[in-house]
Amino acid sequence: MRKKIVAGNWKMNTIVPEGVELAKAVVAKSAEVPAEVGLVVAAPFTHLAPVAAVVKGTRVALSAQNCADKEKGAYTGEVSVDMLKSVDCEYTILGHSERRQYYGETDAKLVEKTRLALAAGLKVILCVGENLDEREAGKHFQVVSDQTKAVLYNFSAEDMKNIVVAYEPVWAIGTGKTATAEQAEEIHACIRKVLAEKFGAQVADDTTILYGGSCKPSNAKELFAMPDIDGGLIGGAALKADDFIGIALSF
Repeated sequence: MRKKIVAGNWKMNTIVPEGVELAKAVVAKSAEVPAEVGLVVAAPFTHLAPVAAVVKGTRVALSAQNCADKEKGAYTGEVSVDMLKSVDCEYTILGHSERRQYYGETDAKLVEKTRLALAAGLKVILCVGENLDEREAGKHFQVVSDQTKAVLYNFSAEDMKNIVVAYEPVWAIGTGKTATAEQAEEIHACIRKVLAEKFGAQVADDTTILYGGSCKPSNAKELFAMPDIDGGLIGGAALKADDFIGIALSF
């Protein structure tokens, strides 16, 4: 049975002391959440070591928000997978829509990042999703299928045990538009079909696929009731422990 996960992406928010307090609050409330639901916090690079100390020995896993596509060397400002492992990261998010949009991350670069992360023993949360123009042109299934194939078809069924997919309806983030639970579900089902075509039905069924489009305590229950939605990659609501845990209690 595939794992249910609620992952909080803090993005470029909080300073270190605030992040430490947020992590402490999440840990304190984590006992309320059923054991079968995994909890992940994705803190900024500056926060990783102190937040790691807070979550160590708890049920809350630590994630980075990105990693470099090189192992090491003269790459000023980059953070390698080995650096992430050295501060006890368990996951890294890759291919977030903001990384694709603002920093020009390509599928080819994401293949290399994923390869390095898996080799280092990190789990990957790979983001895919279509923008507003693509959605309105009716290209959403094709775009998400192409993104999924371009990265994940370079890996093995064994690798997929350490990869989580997150669907972001980019068109519904900050646009005033809202994705319905049914719209989210049909894309999740599409992703699972794409995975089945490459890896077989069992791998596809075992892969956790998260919803990353403005998930809140008020809409999480409806989303999580869908058969192919296995949790959420949470943005703004992850910055308040009560909201984050409230979402995790929505299964």
